[in-house]
Amino acid sequence: MTPSRDIARLIEIMAALRTPVTGCPWDLEQTFATIAPYTLEEAYEVADAIAKNDMLDLREELGDLLLQVVYHARMAEEERHFDFGDVVDGVTRKMIRRHPHVFGDENGEKAEHVKGIWERIKAEEKAEKLAERQALGLEEHKQRFLDEVPTAFPALQEAEKLQRKASKVGFDWNDARLVLEKIREETHELDEELSQSTPDKTRIADELGDTLFALANLARHLDIDPEEALRQTNRKFRSRFAAIEEHAEKTGTTLLAMSLEEMEAAWQAAKQSKDVSR
Repeated sequence: MTPSRDIARLIEIMAALRTPVTGCPWDLEQTFATIAPYTLEEAYEVADAIAKNDMLDLREELGDLLLQVVYHARMAEEERHFDFGDVVDGVTRKMIRRHPHVFGDENGEKAEHVKGIWERIKAEEKAEKLAERQALGLEEHKQRFLDEVPTAFPALQEAEKLQRKASKVGFDWNDARLVLEKIREETHELDEELSQSTPDKTRIADELGDTLFALANLARHLDIDPEEALRQTNRKFRSRFAAIEEHAEKTGTTLLAMSLEEMEAAWQAAKQSKDVSR
């Protein structure tokens, strides 16, 4: 089998990998559940390539992400649920339907018009999806207000979205300083748990989670993306830790051989150097 620019070849390759007896033993063992973590990982790697502005890497990572879509579609086809063509048909129908101001005759010259059209069509789609599930005899779980926020999001992002959703019905503080006070309250409770003669790890984890949740809420009130804020700090940590490593190399030592005091001195030097460069 030879490579091709045609999506049909990728579908053929996946079918061959999943063919009993002649296919790949590892691929044949996989299920939706076992492949899902790889799907998330590939999405993150796409985002990482974009952050690095590495177009060569982005091209490769987009291919890996596309493979995940083909993989899931193939497994669904084997179970007679749907195939890759159904996936493409579904998303093209959705995009055409949600953009009548582009593909139809509705007025969408202004952003607020587009948003109104989008929300109306999404509501229609939701009702149609419910009817389709009922027609197929599929169980419909009672939809709760927060159920629209996927649980598969990174926890920090999920927290921010849950809070944003709840705020739409008034369950929210109206002052960021009140959220800051909540953070102080949560850290105090965390400190109390840590001060116990026999600390309970489960309770500590619970209090730590409450603190992180409150921090995500503060980020929302300050109109700061908590994920991006933490990524920025992660990048800063990488840079400053690399400076410690460079210091070790210049002084003929290693990270393992350095004392904490030496590491801290190199860290502070890197921090001051960065501040001066600004």
